[in-house]
Amino acid sequence: MTLAIVLAAGPAAGLTTDGGERLVDRIAGQWRRAGADEVRVAADLSELADLVAAATGPVLVSGADLVAHTAVLKHLATSPVGPTVALVLTDPPAAGQATVREERGQVVAVDEPAGATGVFGGALRVGPADLPALAAAARTAAGGGVDRLFADLAGCGTLTFAHRVRLLVAHRVGDPAELAAAQAAVAAVNEDKAELKLSVKERDDFFTTFFVSTWSPYVTKAAARIGLGPTAVTMISVAFAVAAAVLFGVGGRLALVAGGLLLYLGFVLDCVDGQLARYTRHFSAWGGWLDTMADRAKEYVVYAGLGYGATHAGFRYGWALAIAAMTLQTVRHMTDTWYGVLHDEAARRPRAATGDAGGIGGKLNAASTKVQADTGSVSYWLKRTVVFPIGERWALMAVAAALFGPLVALCAVLVWGVLAFAYTGALRTLRARWMRVPVLTTVDTGLHRDDGPLARTLPAPGRLPAVRQPLVLAVVGALGAAGLLLWALLAVHDGRDLPGWAVAFAFVVLLSGAHGARTAHDGPLDWLVPAALRAGEYLFAIAVGVAGRVSPWLIFGYVFVLTLHHYDLTARLEKRQAAPPLHAATLGWEGRSALLTIGSIAGIASIALATLGTYLLVVFVASVVLAWVVLPARVRGGDRSPG
Repeated sequence: MTLAIVLAAGPAAGLTTDGGERLVDRIAGQWRRAGADEVRVAADLSELADLVAAATGPVLVSGADLVAHTAVLKHLATSPVGPTVALVLTDPPAAGQATVREERGQVVAVDEPAGATGVFGGALRVGPADLPALAAAARTAAGGGVDRLFADLAGCGTLTFAHRVRLLVAHRVGDPAELAAAQAAVAAVNEDKAELKLSVKERDDFFTTFFVSTWSPYVTKAAARIGLGPTAVTMISVAFAVAAAVLFGVGGRLALVAGGLLLYLGFVLDCVDGQLARYTRHFSAWGGWLDTMADRAKEYVVYAGLGYGATHAGFRYGWALAIAAMTLQTVRHMTDTWYGVLHDEAARRPRAATGDAGGIGGKLNAASTKVQADTGSVSYWLKRTVVFPIGERWALMAVAAALFGPLVALCAVLVWGVLAFAYTGALRTLRARWMRVPVLTTVDTGLHRDDGPLARTLPAPGRLPAVRQPLVLAVVGALGAAGLLLWALLAVHDGRDLPGWAVAFAFVVLLSGAHGARTAHDGPLDWLVPAALRAGEYLFAIAVGVAGRVSPWLIFGYVFVLTLHHYDLTARLEKRQAAPPLHAATLGWEGRSALLTIGSIAGIASIALATLGTYLLVVFVASVVLAWVVLPARVRGGDRSPG
């Protein structure tokens, strides 16, 4: 149950609108329309503290001086960015109002005028886990107002995200003149039209901004009118991508053009599902997880269609290109995810702890910040495009496949992907060394490394400083897998068999990464460890398949199942969710590689890949059912025992 509390303290509590309604009653009514289950008015912070202490769900708090569209309060109440969110305005701060400094959407300083980026908007949503801190802050700030409450809450170390107001109107008022001006500003804006525009991301990539978002809001509006939910739109988008993949596999100019068109429309719907969620304010953990997983699965199904189509057209290595594209893109996504976590963690830390402004890393950080602030400039769009985001990838595949065929489409994706990986990898490495944030120490390291029992029991590395670094160990393992793959490719090309001892030796080298499991991941570049481990495992599995002359589509299928497992982990990281229920049953990256090694030496690589891939797929599906169907049903039924 969501509780809204209006703090009726300060001179604004006595103000009334032109219709004679008190501001306190006005905002209380708006909270009800915004979705609050219960609304209470607190005379002071002591009474507010008592109300918070008795609450069990999210608590919405506001002062009596806020004049805003109801949609502003609804957006704050339903914001998906975090459990605790504060309204932040760009108005000049009045006497007694708290200033705010934010970075990457997080409030990192309150009541520090130097470097302030906004002013507290007088309203916030506090998640259940932060309610004790809110109650303590209310008792500490007794006698003060909502600004003092927010400052003390931030002083408790509560992670708070900033909710900015765009297109809609929100102002804090202190006298009748300011009240009249704020009411006029609210009345001048059409709330529904503004909400539809707000459904589009404020910042997006070039292709999405100019070739999708210019007309996708009309689709969003139509979907809302006929009652389609975001999940339904996601499923339709998946169907479009699968149909495009089939057409790419069929080949022929008409099929390729139709496939390109369907791929474009599927991407439009991929944008619409998020816009629809923002427009209708229908957010859920399941929807966020499904959207992330569907995006990746759709793209890789298209890779499969292109790989089959290229092979069907006579190119021997069509499937090999598809496998390479999927592996490259997954490793890139792993670095993207962990660099984002790194940046968020750096924003929460004091500036002095993240390095000074000198050095190439600091200069790159300053230059990047300047470019990002210059929205609409050529440098801004170049920076957003060169990293090869999803819109550009899908556009490139659609156009290249329609005009030149599947082979050119896959080659184009690989070339641009490699260049983007090199560019972002180099710049991010330099900036990470400057920030010096050990991000993996803030999470369950073993879970996100995807370690199994073998990695957890192996001894720690020796005393040499170099071999005590988990990133060095993971990279050594990945290089061993890459060497095995190269050897296997050369052997197969020459018509020779790869000796079993070579696979066993490569596995021992790959296992170097497991020795780092018991080493502190506190280095400035250790955020790259998960990506390096993924690269090592994928390359090793591909090498086993090549050495065993396994059908390329089976190798693709096995790696595809691995990507589902690993994207499940990253999606849960991004959505701040617990580990998958059956994670232990996935055996860990080193356990899976050990089984493939045995299968390769025994001469049954095809059986090993097919059996292990099927097993992992069954575990993944069962884990999804447990996480999103069985366990939530038990909670709703009152059984809160561990599943």
